[in-house]
Amino acid sequence: MIDEDGVAGGVSMVRRGVRILDTFAEAFDMRAARVVITAQSPVWARTAAQSMTGFATSVIGCKVEAGIEADLLPQETPDGRPGVSVLVFGFNVEGLGGRLVDRVGQTVLTCPTTACFDGLPQAADRVVVGGQLRHFGDQFQSSKFLDGQRYWRIPVMEGEFLVQEAFGIQKAIGGGNFLILAKDQDAALTAAEAAVEAMRRLRGVVLPFPGGIVRAGSKVGAKHYKKMIASTNDAYCPTLRGRSGVASDLPEDVNSVLEIVVDGLDRPAIERALRAGIEAACRPGVVEISAGNYGGKLGKHHFRLHELVNS
Repeated sequence: MIDEDGVAGGVSMVRRGVRILDTFAEAFDMRAARVVITAQSPVWARTAAQSMTGFATSVIGCKVEAGIEADLLPQETPDGRPGVSVLVFGFNVEGLGGRLVDRVGQTVLTCPTTACFDGLPQAADRVVVGGQLRHFGDQFQSSKFLDGQRYWRIPVMEGEFLVQEAFGIQKAIGGGNFLILAKDQDAALTAAEAAVEAMRRLRGVVLPFPGGIVRAGSKVGAKHYKKMIASTNDAYCPTLRGRSGVASDLPEDVNSVLEIVVDGLDRPAIERALRAGIEAACRPGVVEISAGNYGGKLGKHHFRLHELVNS
């Protein structure tokens, strides 16, 4: 029997007719930077942010994971203009610093009316960004100090680009996730969209995949192509159920699976996001909520679904 909180004998859990498995999401250590982009209008700030976070879904193939954290009001930004905060994740300080220079230089400096600021001023590690991009000014650039920080003014055809000398990088967590197992594709997508909407209201996290949703979950390595770092998660592919050599993890009534992956600045931020997403995903047509892990061998951060939902 299932009580009003959805707990059945401490073994299974149900939310609005959706089973939540007693498993955990496995996440790993990363490093993160917060980039604050401002512009003449919210449209241009978001345009720059969308360009900067393009092709940044997974460190496996993109070398970086990034997403839009929040739209910012003028009173929330350093220069009193509309803005957007972006979170960028990598495995180490040096590598992330290089990616910041590339992306700010190619997508923010080039975007009309933008300026770019460090969003983690208290972070212990700092990498030079504006101090490298200043060379684009071909010695016509200038700098100024404000509150102990250096800013560069780089002349461009439209006017000038203002960018901070250095950006903070802090310890972070990547790879928090949960799986939505649904009766059909429409039900899975509707639930995933609801989860994304709920999770994107929260700060301190980003959902790096397209629209915040992953259709192609992966496993470590490959069975038949030894050089592959990752390959399709065949245990959750409905079209492979019943095929020889495939140990399916799908119940009979599940025909579509989508995954939500979340990166965050700290554990509490990821917990809040996962909790909000799981609650929003428990809707008609969804059979189970599960999570991706590798038995605890991939990362030291374990987010247990039952603990998240009960807390």
